[in-house]
Amino acid sequence: MSNSQLGVHTIAEILSEPETWKACVAELEETRQLQSLSLTIPKGAECVFVGCGSSYYIAMVAANTWTILTGEPARALPASEILLFPQCLPKPCQPVLISRSGHTSEVLEVVGLLEDQLHLRTIAITCGTDTPIEKLSTHVICLAAADEKSTVMTRSFTSMLLALQGLAAERAGNKDFSNSFHRLASEVGVQLDGIHAKIRSLVNQHSFADYVFLGQGPFYGVAQEATLKVAEMSCSYAQCFHTLEFRHGPKAIVGPETLVTFFLSETGNDSEVSVLEEIKNLGGTTLAVTNSADSTARKSSDCLIELSLDVPEAARAAAMVIPGQLLGFYTGVAKGLNPDEPRNLTRVVMLEGEGGGARRAAT
Repeated sequence: MSNSQLGVHTIAEILSEPETWKACVAELEETRQLQSLSLTIPKGAECVFVGCGSSYYIAMVAANTWTILTGEPARALPASEILLFPQCLPKPCQPVLISRSGHTSEVLEVVGLLEDQLHLRTIAITCGTDTPIEKLSTHVICLAAADEKSTVMTRSFTSMLLALQGLAAERAGNKDFSNSFHRLASEVGVQLDGIHAKIRSLVNQHSFADYVFLGQGPFYGVAQEATLKVAEMSCSYAQCFHTLEFRHGPKAIVGPETLVTFFLSETGNDSEVSVLEEIKNLGGTTLAVTNSADSTARKSSDCLIELSLDVPEAARAAAMVIPGQLLGFYTGVAKGLNPDEPRNLTRVVMLEGEGGGARRAAT
């Protein structure tokens, strides 16, 4: 298979993201589903966002956004943590389950535990239709327009993230945040070709031994997802840290063969850019993804993605994900791998026979 034939579904789905966001936002506005759901969440309940793999990283960004917008407590937990240590659930809580397919075994196990044993009413979000999670959860958000043919999550990740951020905005009564999704889709659509070209050029001009992704606040989950995308699509070694934590030991790995990617926030810009400058001075190769770069960030970046989005900071998270998706894709293609069919992976993780949820998934 020639390189031009590798990952045809994956790259098409990445490049379709702005238009997919428009379709999903339009549907949610028409149904007013987020408005009604925001009213069902009990006062004083901590929102617990739950997922596996990429869906867990959606949960991280969603929980952070929830607290930023509403001032209410929220946390992200992998589904396995609830299954093995159910005592880690806060009380009272509002569980929000995330599964692209609606068939993920561990997530279905959690729904069963929460609904049947703990008598908690769950909210689920999925891109699948007529799936087990719809039958098991009390409330379901379905974004069928964001579903994918490829194994790795790309447009489903960003679309489900925007929907959950929209739910937080409705809970907070923050209309400016909700309305910003239209601008986000249009502005990213205009810039996507340029972002695409810069990441492809970076990969074509370098060969890296290690990949590091750094972020803080709502962008730590973005950094985690970028780490996973590079690992999934290119079978490369990748690590993730909070930006300032990278100074405390991990920076020992920095060298020209290490690509260190910074997802720079506006809130913590000065502190994060100081780490970027330090890593560049240590000889690392740097990629910076930011909304607006100052002179230090420009000087310290081997590759700079500047988004210039006219939306609130947390609403930029979906756009910040795309460079990491493209980096994983082109790194995989450069290694002769097919990002549509990553090694050892399947599109849905269904653990046959491991409890009730797994059996439901198999049916």
